[in-house]
Amino acid sequence: MTGPTPPEADTPRSKPLGVYDAPRPQQISGIEVVAILLSVLWLGGSVAFLTLIESAGEASLDRLRFVMTALAIFLPVGMIWVAATAARASRVMREESHRLQTAIDAIRQAYLTQNQRGAVAAESGIQKKLDEIAEAAQRAEVALATFSTVREATSAPRPAAAPVAEPVVGEDGQATLELGTPAEALVPPPPLSDFIRALNFPETAEDVEGFAALRRALRDRKSAQLIQAAQDVLTLLSQDGIYMDDLRPDMARPDVWRQFAQGVRGRAVAPLGGIRDRSSLALTAARMKQDPIFRDAAHHFLRKFDHTFAEFEAEASDAEISALGDTRTARAFMLLGRVAGTFD
Repeated sequence: MTGPTPPEADTPRSKPLGVYDAPRPQQISGIEVVAILLSVLWLGGSVAFLTLIESAGEASLDRLRFVMTALAIFLPVGMIWVAATAARASRVMREESHRLQTAIDAIRQAYLTQNQRGAVAAESGIQKKLDEIAEAAQRAEVALATFSTVREATSAPRPAAAPVAEPVVGEDGQATLELGTPAEALVPPPPLSDFIRALNFPETAEDVEGFAALRRALRDRKSAQLIQAAQDVLTLLSQDGIYMDDLRPDMARPDVWRQFAQGVRGRAVAPLGGIRDRSSLALTAARMKQDPIFRDAAHHFLRKFDHTFAEFEAEASDAEISALGDTRTARAFMLLGRVAGTFD
């Protein structure tokens, strides 16, 4: 049968400190042992000294000599214990500092691990959102094709038209009339309401009115070019997680839009750059510097928007200009225009 554990097994040297261990109760350490031995030696030496003096016949000590003797006896003892207490406090502070540093390292490691997990989760969330957008676009195409097929099948048969001479195909692959006028030139521009609705793009795959307005706007060559350029930049921006529905720009007044359409640039049209989202601005600026494809698409879109809006402003009312300024295409113009310095 083994005996109880000796006291030395509970000393700080026998068991390392843990990260979150509570401070151990104070025990007698080597510092206190040394202080006790020095105190005993000093007291023993003092007693021996006084005894030798009394045996030599010096029995009459005045009051001053007694005080000096007392100071000589107890002052070194006090100094010894002050030094011992300071050494013990220093050892406790080192242990606490080690425990605190270990805890801080553990918290930092946990924080880094959590950030890495959050980054992975955010990346998977962005990928999931892109997949959902692609799936919605595919459903929209299917719905549009179905809608067109049903409309053609249910429409009344038209009377046979008189035979028309086969159109001449020009060098650019487009059909031309007898006088060289492209056939698309005879297509009237879409109504302003359809143009505005098309620039905002359909909300969902079930947005029948949005798809109808988009089809009517795509028949016009200039509108189709702007819509295609807007679709390209919106797709590229979505790759960085930038979506126009998430932006809440400061809306500019219609007169500021009209000044921009009339060629005014600089501080007078600065309210058009109403995008305040710093993360979107930073990501877009970095993409403009690093990705030449994105930069070319952005500048092409800005030029198309500038030319098309100049023609739109001449016929549009203030309410229609405000409605266009709230579309996804206009928000992309505000974002890219501010990054490109259009409103500086």
